[in-house]
Amino acid sequence: MSFFRGTNPTTGPQPALSMQARKEEVKQQIQQELAVASAQQLVTKMTENCFAKCVPRPSTSLSGGEERCLSSCMQLYMAAFDKISQTYVTRITKEGRKQ
Repeated sequence: MSFFRGTNPTTGPQPALSMQARKEEVKQQIQQELAVASAQQLVTKMTENCFAKCVPRPSTSLSGGEERCLSSCMQLYMAAFDKISQTYVTRITKEGRKQ
């Protein structure tokens, strides 16, 4: 596949994309990859932090208390992440409007 021309398996060759369309396509792809990386980092950090907090002595299974602690910790972690994300998006949106 060339840089400007792609092949769609169902429709065959596609016409050359304009430079602006190609830039937008690459931009969207980068944004998607950053979102995936961010989600992976969130899950990794959440797992590490909640496990360290809730499982003082690892064994072959979790106790009921450890399971409840992990569930609560993960819910709080996700709620905090959601709030931070919403605040960040609001701030970025406001700054974008000022420009």
